[in-house]
Amino acid sequence: MAGKSGREAIADLPCWRGAWQAEPLTGGLSNEIWKVTDAAGAHVVRFGADYPWHHVDRAREAMAARAAHAAGFAPAVEHTGPGVMVTAFVEARTWGPDDVAADPMRVGRLLARFHREMPAHVSGPGYMFWVFHVVRDYARTLAEARSPHARDLPRYLALNAALEDRQVPLPIVFGHHDLLPANFLDDGERLWLIDYEYAGFSTPLFDLAGAVANAGMPPEAARELIGAYLDRTPPPELLRAFDAMQCAALLREAMWAMVSALFMSAPGVDYDDYARQNLAALEEAVQGYSAAHRESLP
Repeated sequence: MAGKSGREAIADLPCWRGAWQAEPLTGGLSNEIWKVTDAAGAHVVRFGADYPWHHVDRAREAMAARAAHAAGFAPAVEHTGPGVMVTAFVEARTWGPDDVAADPMRVGRLLARFHREMPAHVSGPGYMFWVFHVVRDYARTLAEARSPHARDLPRYLALNAALEDRQVPLPIVFGHHDLLPANFLDDGERLWLIDYEYAGFSTPLFDLAGAVANAGMPPEAARELIGAYLDRTPPPELLRAFDAMQCAALLREAMWAMVSALFMSAPGVDYDDYARQNLAALEEAVQGYSAAHRESLP
């Protein structure tokens, strides 16, 4: 797509049937997204290169998206090429934070199915997503780039280590790892999950905690979500790990924004402001953790 507008790049794709029309879609934090309609129907075009600073590999993303479609969680992948993926357009409502927070049991059950059913459809090398490694690697990137946030890295790394120390052994699952509210689509009958840039193997707690933290879900709803996922009341040590993972999800999201500000730009996206929002949410989550478990975090 280098040097071309979105429309010009769309025109070069070989997958259209007859005349086509395109309109940009908003909401993406890192990719350029279009809706294209042709004689075959409606499609979504996502432009995005590999992002090594975010550990994003587009070939792996396409594999995960195809696996998610085969498992019944995502729209069909119709075309892939360097820096582009075309999927079927789903007539559905994009969720916001209030939607996720209002239906924790539905989200918990969806994620239980996702984690249970996805591994049978995944192929190729097994990519590992471990949020605590991601935070450490982001810290290296920010330090090497002499980011304005570099002075705060010792505090972030100390918090990261404490949150990792509070995790408990759990079965490894294939997770989504980017459960922002906008990545849930509701067609009135079922939920879809989209955007698989960070999908890979990990602990189930990151997806659960990410859905909670990104939606600003209150503690009571968060307990309902993890209870629905487990189909039982979670033991205290698991709740402690879950609450710590919510802090880790917000720390990672804030540092994702800090790193993005070094390398990326997207229309209408202010990465510095997004980092500040997530740091404020992180501070609240740390206070909530300390109150719930009667122990302090760095």
